[in-house]
Amino acid sequence: MDLSDLYQEIILDHNKHPRNAHDMSDATHSAEGYNPLCGDEIKVYLKLEGDRVVDISFKGEGCAISKASASLMTERLKGKTLAELGKESAFVLDLLSAEEEPELDLGEVGDLAALSGVRQFPARIKCATLAWHAVDAALAGEDKISTE
Repeated sequence: MDLSDLYQEIILDHNKHPRNAHDMSDATHSAEGYNPLCGDEIKVYLKLEGDRVVDISFKGEGCAISKASASLMTERLKGKTLAELGKESAFVLDLLSAEEEPELDLGEVGDLAALSGVRQFPARIKCATLAWHAVDAALAGEDKISTE
């Protein structure tokens, strides 16, 4: 199995079996993200205690990439401090938008490496970044963002 097959398998698994896909009534922060290009709508919920993400989830409808990215994001950010969350978010946004293909340490990046496959489809990058932008918006006190 080559790397692109592995990436596709991770995306499909997270789309069919999304992790942390539920409402959160006790969220301290939330924001809705909308991608009018393909109709993706994702709402992210965060529960912070101090500067740590003690819980994170999402709900919404969208393409396989947006759902998989949101699922991967929740797994990656749960338990992180706000500083760590900021670094993770910046890393993913750079991973998807940098002109040069980034060098990835798979041991460090883990399943997030699957998102690098989206780089081959520039029109889908907004799908993959939607949930990440929504988390940034939630932490900035915004309740809605759009990719346009």
